[in-house]
Amino acid sequence: MLRFFDIDRSDAKKRDVVERTKDFDEIYELFGSEKSTEQSDRCIQCGDPYCHNGCPLHNFIPQWLKATAEKDLNFAFALSNESSPFPEILGRICPHDKLCEGACTLNDGHGAITIGSIETAISERGFKKGLKPRFATQKTGKKAAIIGAGPAGLSAATFLLREGIDVEIYDKQPRAGGLLTYGIPGFKLDKHIVERRVALLKEAGAVFHQNIEVGKNIEFDALVDKFDAVFIGVGATHGKLSGLDGETSKGVYLAMDFLTSIQKKIFGEPCETQINVKDKNVVIIGGGDTAMDCVRTSIREKARSVKCLYRRDALNMPGSKKEYINAKEEGAQFEFNASPHALLVNDKGEVIGIEMIKTALSKSDIRDRQSIETVAGSNFVVHADVILFALGFEPVKFSFLSSNGIKTDKRGGIIVNEDFETTKPGVYAGGDCHRGAHLVVTAVRDGREAAKAIIKKLIG
Repeated sequence: MLRFFDIDRSDAKKRDVVERTKDFDEIYELFGSEKSTEQSDRCIQCGDPYCHNGCPLHNFIPQWLKATAEKDLNFAFALSNESSPFPEILGRICPHDKLCEGACTLNDGHGAITIGSIETAISERGFKKGLKPRFATQKTGKKAAIIGAGPAGLSAATFLLREGIDVEIYDKQPRAGGLLTYGIPGFKLDKHIVERRVALLKEAGAVFHQNIEVGKNIEFDALVDKFDAVFIGVGATHGKLSGLDGETSKGVYLAMDFLTSIQKKIFGEPCETQINVKDKNVVIIGGGDTAMDCVRTSIREKARSVKCLYRRDALNMPGSKKEYINAKEEGAQFEFNASPHALLVNDKGEVIGIEMIKTALSKSDIRDRQSIETVAGSNFVVHADVILFALGFEPVKFSFLSSNGIKTDKRGGIIVNEDFETTKPGVYAGGDCHRGAHLVVTAVRDGREAAKAIIKKLIG
């Protein structure tokens, strides 16, 4: 350990940019055994590990880095899987530069430990060796229903199954995974990785009910009557529009509708809204990871041009820096400090462009926040055949919530107490349906903590 003076930070290699834009395969190569050992050996083993505190899951990062440096794959695999339900997924998709790696002591001058790549490699090498995460072999006789097979739901299922509580998961999509399957493109997360985790849950006893929408195909109160506890993890899938006139015009879509449409096309599944961007000029409004996913997906779908417009500057983009870099490498154009002002629509009801207005950031306030100010007379037009809005998401206001005494806040988020229990006893909720759109890792944490509360209540 402590070899950060001798060994520089090394990131995972990326596939050639020309080749990788031809398909939806993952772009990063996995660390091998030697690279994982070398990079882990840079860790200084802080007495107060900032990486651990910077991770929403509080993963045992220094401990599995030390195990990796000492070539103890079994221990590293066990530690990595202990606090996380699927480290090989979060190792791929977390914004590490803003979380664990951003908090790393070495980030100031020496280059943070490559935590995400090492985390991914530990699991992949462990699986290749035949290692598996632990689950209970004896059942308690208790059972829980989970609504939603996305990050929060799969996390809750994992930790409930570890303590011997039977789990049945109800999900409206044909495949489990939620955002992991239908919202995050394959070039960031291969779908076989998600399917492998689902298979492990099934092997541990989980029962999946796909194509089942609660409140439509099965009543919510039927689940309450049948199970000892219910966890709601339905995410926040209602996309935000800008409020401009013409948003229902042909060629204007929400980001997640676009990403889901493309993924379902790849799967060969039917989709209500087929969105074609081939040979079209595509404009994406937004600056987060979802916007970058739309940018990079459009490039792979052979759009004529792809341009991302964002109201702040590059330094203030909310998404991961590496996703912005990847998008630029792959040919995307960016226009910063620009806010949508009006949609341009022809007499056939087709969008033909968007009028933007230049913005400027104010001086920072006492909270170090900068407001956005528009610049008078700075309007300009960007021509477009397709416009994708990636402006965030809100919880869906399901009717079964209010009809069963489950209260929501003004945003539509499900209200929970410190144990993630809703206003209906025995019913829990977590993830984006509670807090609003956020990171996958925070939804995973909610699912884990809700599972702990359920376990405590059911079996002590």
